[in-house]
Amino acid sequence: MKNRPIIRQILFPTDYSDASRAAGHLAAELARHFKAKLHVVHVVPPVTDPGPAGAMASVVAELESDIDFVTAVVLGRIASEIVSYAGRHDIDMIVMGTRGRDSVSRAVLGSVAAAVVRRASCPVLTVPRRPEVQKAFDPAERAEATRH
Repeated sequence: MKNRPIIRQILFPTDYSDASRAAGHLAAELARHFKAKLHVVHVVPPVTDPGPAGAMASVVAELESDIDFVTAVVLGRIASEIVSYAGRHDIDMIVMGTRGRDSVSRAVLGSVAAAVVRRASCPVLTVPRRPEVQKAFDPAERAEATRH
């Protein structure tokens, strides 16, 4: 028998955007599959609005309730805080969305996902923001597909 990875803690960093929705649904599916705890974390950059009130509760409600959740809002530089949180909480895998910027803007602006992939000590699964990927992990879309 092959050695299977032990995944007990999964981190899903969210910016509350549509780009992170598919990653959130995939992270929830993985947490369910591995019976892992899902950490849903939002990082607020310095001198920035923390986001709409109730946004974290909405994200967790959308991911269904049969998963053990931990939520946190952290202040600081986004990629650094994601990697730091993962280290402090013994995260086994990070699942995060990407915005799909073109290579020119990524080269100029950098990418949070790319920085996390470079710095994290655990595997990082990136989920692109493409309609077909979003539909694949949207519970409403899956329910509609199984009815046909």
